[in-house]
Amino acid sequence: MTVFAVLAVATVCTGCVHRPAQGVLTPTKQAVEGTARVPLLVATTRKKAVEDPGSMFGGERADTLSYAAITVSIPPERKVGQVQWPAMLPGDPKRDFVTVSADYVDQRAFAASIVETARRTKHPRVLIFVHGFNNRFDDAVYRFAQIVHDSKAEAVPVLFTWPSRGNIELKSYTYDRESANYSRDALEGLIDQIASSPHIKEVHLLAHSMGSHVTLEALRGRSMRRAPGSDKVKQAMLVAPDIDVDVFRATIKRMGPNRPKMLLFASRDDGALSLSKQIWGGVDRIGEVGASEPYRTEFEQQRIAVYDLTPLQSKGGSAHSRAFDDIGDVMELVRERNMRERGAQVARGQQPAAPRPQTETAELRN
Repeated sequence: MTVFAVLAVATVCTGCVHRPAQGVLTPTKQAVEGTARVPLLVATTRKKAVEDPGSMFGGERADTLSYAAITVSIPPERKVGQVQWPAMLPGDPKRDFVTVSADYVDQRAFAASIVETARRTKHPRVLIFVHGFNNRFDDAVYRFAQIVHDSKAEAVPVLFTWPSRGNIELKSYTYDRESANYSRDALEGLIDQIASSPHIKEVHLLAHSMGSHVTLEALRGRSMRRAPGSDKVKQAMLVAPDIDVDVFRATIKRMGPNRPKMLLFASRDDGALSLSKQIWGGVDRIGEVGASEPYRTEFEQQRIAVYDLTPLQSKGGSAHSRAFDDIGDVMELVRERNMRERGAQVARGQQPAAPRPQTETAELRN
């Protein structure tokens, strides 16, 4: 088996095996008592899927952003952190994730839906999720629905999905990387668009793997043209980021103090990033070494909260998606850290910030 074949096995999303090759996003009319419905808004740089309307968007690059509104049904009995794909279509809502509605919308309807959702739920915050390598459009939709549901995110969920080919060939890896680069201006514009709404008070970002690269680039661009303290973007969570450690250091330095709070989730046993390191010339990847010294101390000194997820390895599964698969444990790690930090503030005679519900995956409830 080649190095890249091993990498592909390591990065394939948990639970995505034995699923339909297409058509998963075709809505079903079947309703089952006890299911949870998760509405998502989508912005994407992918082209629409002409040959398979049930996929909505494919892996090719579009010239402009497109938008969609999708509602996913989640079965009542399931393991937290798991995406239960239907073995065949149509799926069974009693045991599978299924699509309830899937509609293309224009930019005006997208923006209006964000405002309406914020008003209806009384959560004037937006959580933007940016997926990683080897994600089809439906992969990203169902994974984000799982994250929103299992974390009980008190925010308007917005998926930003870039043109990943969704397969595991080497040429697809390089295509995906360039597609992420291609999409950074679109992500930056999306953040600006959402943050400009007077009805939205905060924006939080959650990025996985290669998606952390495009997210960091978008934040770097914004930091260069905004005054310190003027931004609604409050936090960025980088999960298993597939980013060169030297590039990460340089970018953080370039952003300076004019950047949101950052949370870094790393696993020292992340085999996918270990092999990615080989592909990229032997330079460490942040998502594998970020929780190890000397990096951890260095990043903590720069106000980057580092979480080592390696101790969760006894749970099994892929280290690369551990933050999502074991989301309950990860949220507890962050809650414990928040309590320690508040305790330290009190000991120093400082007034700690009042705890409140958060929008991000790991800090949703303090």
